Amino acid sequence: MTRPRQLADTPSLTATVPRQLVHRAALAETFLTGWRRTGDDRFTVSAQWPRAHGLHVSPDWSAYDPLLVVETIRQSGTLVSHTEYEVPLDQQFVLKEFHVTTEPWALTLGPRPAEPEVELVFTDVQYRGRRPVGARYTARVVRDGTLVAAADVSFTCVSEPVYQRLRGGRTPDTVTAVPVPPGVPADAVDRALPTDVVLAPTDRPGRWQLRVNTAHPVFFDHPLDHVPGMLLLEGARQAALLETPGKRVPTAYHAVFHRYAELDVPTWIEAKATPDGDVQVVGVQGESTVFGCLVGTAGP
Repeated sequence: MTRPRQLADTPSLTATVPRQLVHRAALAETFLTGWRRTGDDRFTVSAQWPRAHGLHVSPDWSAYDPLLVVETIRQSGTLVSHTEYEVPLDQQFVLKEFHVTTEPWALTLGPRPAEPEVELVFTDVQYRGRRPVGARYTARVVRDGTLVAAADVSFTCVSEPVYQRLRGGRTPDTVTAVPVPPGVPADAVDRALPTDVVLAPTDRPGRWQLRVNTAHPVFFDHPLDHVPGMLLLEGARQAALLETPGKRVPTAYHAVFHRYAELDVPTWIEAKATPDGDVQVVGVQGESTVFGCLVGTAGP
């Protein structure tokens, strides 16, 4: 006679959190698996990183990219804002600052998907009435007891009507992105596919045009009326690699976002290496700077 399965015999089951809570459309781009409150304004978020990913895993499947850490931290802050601070799901999040430093030696791939935890501390939650309108939080990403990254993030959030007023009625349906120019060689920016190259050469050293392909399934996981922050950071990553060819790899991003980068205006990425090997990157549209990012690098 077959013994009934006991509770202890049941395998542990894991699923991602609802994708709407991290502002993703695709389950494959949802990296979080749960969360819990650990104290006043303190939370721990669990995640799982895939062993293969077009952008966030190296072409030889040996290491996770630091921008996967950035996306995981972004999703974690969004998740906690909705679930613990009751930010409505229709709110639009506007990233203001993102400072992160990673330990690249802790981002190697193993025989199973990595399952890091993100320890969040919300340090400055701003309210209008009873509703949060912005926050700052710190994050520590820990993998198997080892610190992978530390970050400091700030954002604001606005209702859909306020967002529409801020955007002057611009929507994904009314804005058309500029044509996508030919990119730099994929191997020059450590990408396997030409479609993942986000910089196009210009006639000026240290200056590229950002390639904004609204069909890209990661950067444009869902329709947007502006250039997403993760695409701008990927532009900074690729510019840093081009400014330090074969010498340095990006490990840290200290970014400030000044204004929306519009889809229908060319975005120019300008980069200059500093004496200590880091790379200062700015994104420009017309006469306006849309973001600036100091990319920290390390030797190979």
